[in-house]
Amino acid sequence: MPVSSTRPLRASPLFAAVRAEFALPVGFPAAVLAEAAAAAVHPPVDGPGRVDATDLELVTIDPPGSKDLDQALGVVRRDHGFRVHYAIADLGRVVVPGGALDEEARRRGQTIYLPDGSVPLHPPVLSEAAASLLPDGPRAAVLWTIDLDDTAEPVSVDVRRAVVRSRARLDYAGVQADVDAGRVHPAVAALPELGPLRRAHAVRRGAVELELPEQEVVPDGAGGWTLRARRRLDVEAWNAEISLLTGMAAGRIMLDAGIGLLRTLPAPEPPALETFRRATRELGFAWAPGASAAEVLAGLPADDPAALAVRRAATTLLRGAGYAAFDREAGVPPPDDAGHGGIGAPYAHVTAPLRRLADRFCTELCLAVTAGAEPPAWVREALPLLPDVMAESDAFAAKVDRACLDRAEAALLAGCLGEEFEAVALRPGGAEGEPGEIYVPDPPVLARCTGALTAGAVVRVRLVAAEAATGRIEFVAVS
Repeated sequence: MPVSSTRPLRASPLFAAVRAEFALPVGFPAAVLAEAAAAAVHPPVDGPGRVDATDLELVTIDPPGSKDLDQALGVVRRDHGFRVHYAIADLGRVVVPGGALDEEARRRGQTIYLPDGSVPLHPPVLSEAAASLLPDGPRAAVLWTIDLDDTAEPVSVDVRRAVVRSRARLDYAGVQADVDAGRVHPAVAALPELGPLRRAHAVRRGAVELELPEQEVVPDGAGGWTLRARRRLDVEAWNAEISLLTGMAAGRIMLDAGIGLLRTLPAPEPPALETFRRATRELGFAWAPGASAAEVLAGLPADDPAALAVRRAATTLLRGAGYAAFDREAGVPPPDDAGHGGIGAPYAHVTAPLRRLADRFCTELCLAVTAGAEPPAWVREALPLLPDVMAESDAFAAKVDRACLDRAEAALLAGCLGEEFEAVALRPGGAEGEPGEIYVPDPPVLARCTGALTAGAVVRVRLVAAEAATGRIEFVAVS
């Protein structure tokens, strides 16, 4: 299937309209900028309890052009396993609790990404410069060191403040090309071995990995924009596994200590699993006795219309995500179901503090617990408030992202009314004329469609509505 659109999108004012619709902030209040500028003048890179880890081989791996670099990674082979070094930007040393920066970050919750730029959680003087793990000298970080055995099972975890030096700013495509050519950077020489082992662990845990094509609005090279669909590279999946490994370690540390903030997702209810099992079989795929949904999804072919419909059906297994704060000392125990159904284990956010509010608080808790110290009072006081702040921020970010995609899709198709396209039917319509859902590969569009649809089938559809101002798109099945 094609993975990018051949149709240019020139209507970049669409994204300005999204910013206006959602009242996204432009810039930061003066007090926030002043505090950020002061913190950026002499960012802390040493001090009591901060170890010198500048000898470690670490690199960052992010999308091209990224400057808000939260993580620097090092993966090495040992005699009996692996050692992972994961350095995380140390926001706890530049954001003063209760200060203007802290208050503004609590209002924003996370960085909001749009095709034409971001609305950052912190001023760029910090998030893209002084606090970012750029490869231009010593940087303050929180260093996670995780040892794993030969099967990639964790055997020890250490976390402490450190000074690190990133060796290079790499991007996913470049690292993947290096892996394919057999010339991997020394910092991640063992990642191609560890990554697949951790992916296998994820399947055994029951982690639900959808592997759906990701829609992106990207520059078209001629001053405009276009849509493309991309699949995650192996390097991206391996890098994500290191982040998940660290988040699971953080979740376990906080559960053992009886205080923390977990990212939660209920395990699928039996009726939801049965519905998914039935849909999988109806689409022509076997479900072996005793197999989990994770195992079935991992065994699907990559480019197959029916498999795409199965993956879309699996989204019903990932409902109810939230956050759970707990503090046993304050009389608030951990939740009965402390796990994350999509990951297959308890999990906490600690790896993206430049872009997400919760990570700074969870990191401070892990540092305190592992050092045998009392959690900071400002963290303990904020814990009951964070679930609502993060849930609202997640929902808001998702709405902005969907609005950008909807308007980009509609703008691309606005001049194509009446044209026919080839599509994959993802689900049929419901009772009382409820539209079904299709995926059009070129341009890569996910849309509603009326008419007779059979999930997993390749169908011809006709475009009957495309409103750039609202993002409304509708198709009708013609065969």
